[in-house]
Amino acid sequence: MVGGLARSRPPRELARDPESWPHAVIDDPAADVIQAIARTLTEALKSQAKSLRRVADGSGVNRQAIADLIAGRCWPDIATVARLEDFLAVPLYPPRSKRCQLH
Repeated sequence: MVGGLARSRPPRELARDPESWPHAVIDDPAADVIQAIARTLTEALKSQAKSLRRVADGSGVNRQAIADLIAGRCWPDIATVARLEDFLAVPLYPPRSKRCQLH
């Protein structure tokens, strides 16, 4: 499996306090990136007043996959992130300098 055993658990479960997702402290750098993506995606949906259904229809990403990403229940692939970024016209993947500040 790509990502090793760490991907056998959802990113949310790698947080010190999973109930505080998407603002949890996370030691795993990959899960930390997914949390940042989930936060930014949630903010974009709110600021653009778009529903999960609208984003799913416009991006071609399954609505449940979007909901699972926001909730930290899945490891999205790069195609999913790219399609969401393209449709929303918002960069979701955090730059390295921003990721380092998340810890």
